[in-house]
Amino acid sequence: MHYRITTLITLLIIGASIWVACSSGGQGSSDILPDEVSYNFHIRPILSDKCFKCHGPDKNKVEASLQLHDAAHAYAPLTETKGGFAIVPGKPEESELIARISSEDSDYLMPTPEAHLGRLNAYEVALFKKWIKQGARYEPHWAFTPPRKLRLPQIADPKWARNEIDYFIAEGWKRSGLQPNEEAGREQLLKRICLDLTGLPPTLEQQDAYLGEKADGYEQWVDRLLATPQYGEKMAVHWLDIARYADSYGYQDDNIRTQWPWRDWVIHAFNKNLSYDQFLTWQIAGDLLPNATKEQVLATAFFRNHKYTEEGGVVPEEYRIEYILDKTKTFSKGILGLTAECAQCHDHKYDPISQKDYYQLFAFFNTTREQGYEGDVSVSKPAKHPMLEISKSEVQELLRFINFQDTGRLTVSVMGEADTSRKTYILDRGVYDRPTEPVLASAPAAVMPFDTVRLSRNRLGLAQWTVDKQNPLTARVYVNQIWQQLFGQGLVKTSGDFGMQGDLPTHPALLDWLTVDFIEHGWNIKRLVKQIVMSATYRQSAKVRPDHLAKDPENKWLARAPRHRMAAEGVRDLVLASSGLLHRTIGGPSVKPYQPEGLWESATSGRGVLATYQQDTGTALYRRGMYTFIKLTVPPPSAIIFDASNRDQCEVKRSQTNTPLQALVMLNDPLVMEASRVLAQKLSSQQQNPDDWIKIAFRRILCRQPSKRELEMLQQYFKQQQVQFANGKLDVGKTLSVGAYRQIPVSNPAATAALMKVILTLYNLEETLSKT
Repeated sequence: MHYRITTLITLLIIGASIWVACSSGGQGSSDILPDEVSYNFHIRPILSDKCFKCHGPDKNKVEASLQLHDAAHAYAPLTETKGGFAIVPGKPEESELIARISSEDSDYLMPTPEAHLGRLNAYEVALFKKWIKQGARYEPHWAFTPPRKLRLPQIADPKWARNEIDYFIAEGWKRSGLQPNEEAGREQLLKRICLDLTGLPPTLEQQDAYLGEKADGYEQWVDRLLATPQYGEKMAVHWLDIARYADSYGYQDDNIRTQWPWRDWVIHAFNKNLSYDQFLTWQIAGDLLPNATKEQVLATAFFRNHKYTEEGGVVPEEYRIEYILDKTKTFSKGILGLTAECAQCHDHKYDPISQKDYYQLFAFFNTTREQGYEGDVSVSKPAKHPMLEISKSEVQELLRFINFQDTGRLTVSVMGEADTSRKTYILDRGVYDRPTEPVLASAPAAVMPFDTVRLSRNRLGLAQWTVDKQNPLTARVYVNQIWQQLFGQGLVKTSGDFGMQGDLPTHPALLDWLTVDFIEHGWNIKRLVKQIVMSATYRQSAKVRPDHLAKDPENKWLARAPRHRMAAEGVRDLVLASSGLLHRTIGGPSVKPYQPEGLWESATSGRGVLATYQQDTGTALYRRGMYTFIKLTVPPPSAIIFDASNRDQCEVKRSQTNTPLQALVMLNDPLVMEASRVLAQKLSSQQQNPDDWIKIAFRRILCRQPSKRELEMLQQYFKQQQVQFANGKLDVGKTLSVGAYRQIPVSNPAATAALMKVILTLYNLEETLSKT
């Protein structure tokens, strides 16, 4: 296909029309000490990095009997230094901690060189001195304190702000000395909101309608997009990552399962705008609600999406415990934003979560009826007990959001309580057959005490505790995840870790304000999303100025809009939508599109219906990326190359990489080539002027008008390729034969093949795959 020429023209166009946002580097600490040194924002991060390994909350790993995670221990007399105190409030000169971290004696210095944690720098030492001099006041961890809705800060240009969000963002620029970008152009804004709210690029009709409006109809377009069924699909993708949704069971046999009706429910819940507190309650304990409906029970499939072994010879209790551990991790990481699994084997080294706390949380899920091994499974069952059976009539009458075309019954793995109670024990080192002290179900007291008078010790009680308005984490964590979806990074960068080792929020007052506002308005997800995209902060241009790059290379302070590549599903969806191949059916069983031959067969036990890959045909080849069949042992290769979750565990934030493999996918993937062929044939069969073909293709793919220089370069490349095809140096028939979609008759095959090469080039542009 002469990809050298394609790559060259790609690089030329990129150089002519596209800048690349630099995302490397970081901000160092200022040399100026703050007026008021905060334990949470200045001292605790240093202690967590340098000291808690040996002097933190894990009482089993304490050195010299010194713990520094709270005032009671830190102020106590030192047991190995007679008359000494680690911290003497108001007196840094009498505090052993200052002497140790300032020492030049390697035998006396803390942290010790053997710990390989690195010594504190001069600025950090000065912080400790000033903090102690100011009274060494400890504070509860910021994420464990209830959020407060502070008064909006005063800013230099109130006219710039479009809503409350902008006041907090602009207030941050005072410290960084930044000025905001201008508002993005209308074409960029339309593409941005379409990708963010539906996951699909704007059509030509949408572009023409938006650009043709005389008045600013931005808000009306936001409302319109939020009301489309594609909004639910876009929002569901992130939740599927959290819920570790897949279409197979994992482990050796990795056979088929039928959890997709739960995925249909998630899409429905977002489109219906089910409040987040209900969304969580149904998934945590829908089966325990009074007079629970089948929809509420179906929601509990959230916890049953983990892997299951179907191998004989395993110890059933060992794997039953593994499944409960997975549920506990999914709840703590995905919903509370905590790394509680660290306490499975010992007290958490950094967060106030003991091993007892962990197994008290574990106890909520230890009462389920599911088993570790169900006996002879020579033929894999589509659902494991307990399971929900759904008939065709129920789909037609009660659960119409399920896209079920079969005449039989569906079975979905859901939650269900055992008939007899099961005791829970702390497991020594987390080993399934080493029970020690018995515990009762309870939630981590450091987050919020579990009121046993008001709440029952079951999953319904846990759900009520989770969505209690006083719970400091639940709403904060989800608001941060929504921000992350729209800006590429949360206000708390470590969206899965709001604990001591997690990053501090860049805008803590904004995060708290949004959290309280979210709860006050009924946990309304659509309202929150609209609130963010309506802000002036969101509407800024993504252009990077030199002062932005110098002062804020990571764009923490948001003086410009972020620019980052779309998620893996979005890359596929853009190619399908812009080419006209996309089949827009919502929900239904997962599909098997193009995949390299022999991939499944090389990584399977050879048993079951998934032993070989049976590619789908017809419209199933052109479904959105979220419907691609996910086999846990062999996840979809193209999606994985673009950093999709492999879904074997809860994931709240995907990595963002740039590798040569991604370029190879875009140049060689059968779907991208087929989309290029189909769009080329559609355009050349309808229009007579090649210049019009190129302009329309450009707008469909990049969602804007090409510049004069861009158009000239693409026209030149088109003519070069047309000559090559006309002279027989390139094979027209082989080029246009790619893909299963029907051939569209054209009058000039050589021109169509050349246009296909131009379109393939457009799909390979950085701008095409980026949200700008």
